[in-house]
Order: sequence, then structure tokens, then C-alpha cells
Amino acid sequence: MTLPLLMIEDDVRLARMVVEYLGQSGYDVAHAPDATQGLAMLQGGGGGLPALVILDLMLPDLDGLEVCRRVRALPGDAGRVPLLMLTAKGDPMDRIIGLEMGADDYLPKPFEPRELLARIRAVLRRHGNGPATATPAAGQPPLRFGSLEIDRDARTVSVGGQACELTSYQFDLLVAMAERAGRVLSRDQIMEAVRGRELEAFDRSIDVHVGRIRNAIEADSKNPRRILTVRGVGYVFAKQQD
Repeated sequence: MTLPLLMIEDDVRLARMVVEYLGQSGYDVAHAPDATQGLAMLQGGGGGLPALVILDLMLPDLDGLEVCRRVRALPGDAGRVPLLMLTAKGDPMDRIIGLEMGADDYLPKPFEPRELLARIRAVLRRHGNGPATATPAAGQPPLRFGSLEIDRDARTVSVGGQACELTSYQFDLLVAMAERAGRVLSRDQIMEAVRGRELEAFDRSIDVHVGRIRNAIEADSKNPRRILTVRGVGYVFAKQQD
């Protein structure tokens, strides 16, 4: 069974290479040469939604960051489709902004096709469309901390009964910290607990994702009570919450 993917990329030569390479690995990649066509395929795709979108940051008609924002604003499953953003090498600010807007992962250009394949598999695995190396066993009771409830089986988060929107990777980060409530965790320990994606300890994307999680679950993200920063070390998920 092949998984459908969508690549929004104006470099036709690169897109052709990716389509061919990923096709050999069991993926059916549709190509949109610009943002307009890519968004149209997501909103009106008669063939169903792709399992993942590979999105170039630099597009001729619309900035990739704006495309990311528009995708996340789409209703239903279309707005939750995993996004892997291709960024210019050595441009960490665009990478951070992309993650803040809801991208699930990023890959700097130029890249090795094997790394692209590995990152696609990791994102799909976190979304339940690949081998489940880090998926918790079925039948686990929800984690409850005051008004916060984390359902590991349904992969949902709510505060006071109100659903919280998180990407799959942010959900995994939250679970990793909540399961170790009361323990101070370094960024290395958090990344090891999540698995499925290799990052370096100085990479600020962990901080970006934690910020997004705080925005979703904290009453006041500037004065958090659930996920606390331990200066010079990392984070601790508070055991006692409202």
C-alpha cells in the first residue's frame, strides 16, 4: 500500500528527483509547483488528503510561512495534515517561525534524499501512519493534572473540557514531560524520551515547541504553572496543578 504525499515546490528538477526517490520507497507523491495549486489540492482534493505535505519555504506566488498558516487554518483534517518544511540552509529564524506556525518538522536545503525519507517516516510515525516505535500501548488511563487531561490513546489534550490544539510532535513532548512529572529534564532527556527524531541539544526548536504547548494548556503562558523552566537545565512538569 502506498501513502499519498504532496510536495509544494517550485524547483521542478528537485521535485522530480524527490517524486522518483520516494516512489521507490512506497510513497505516491503529487507535485504542486506553487502555493496556489498546493492549497487548492488540499482544499478540493477529490483523491483525498495526503498523509503529509512537503512544503518549500521559498515559493514564487506566496511565502511558505504564509502557506503554513493557511493550511493550519483549514477546517477539519485538512488543517491537521503533517507539514515538513524545507528551509534555506543557515536560516534558523525561518525555521523557528515555521515551527511556531505549526510545521511538524523542517529540513535545510540542500538535503540528502535519505534524510528526507527518514524525517518523513518519523513525522508519519508520530501521526500514526508508520511503524509505532514510540506509541504508547493501548488501554492506558488518561493523565490528569487538575483541569488538564491528556488522553494517550486518543492522543487528545483538554483543559477544563476544552480541546487544545497541538501538533503530533508537541503532543509527544507533552506526554514525555507529563509522564515524568516532578522530574527536572534536560533538553537531551526530553528528546531521548520522545525519540523518532534526532536533534542537537542547542537546537532551540524544543523551546519553540514548549512555548506552543504552553500557549495551548496554560492560563497565562508568560507565567506558566504547568511546564516550568529550570534555568540552565531544562524543564519540569509540575505535579501539583489547578
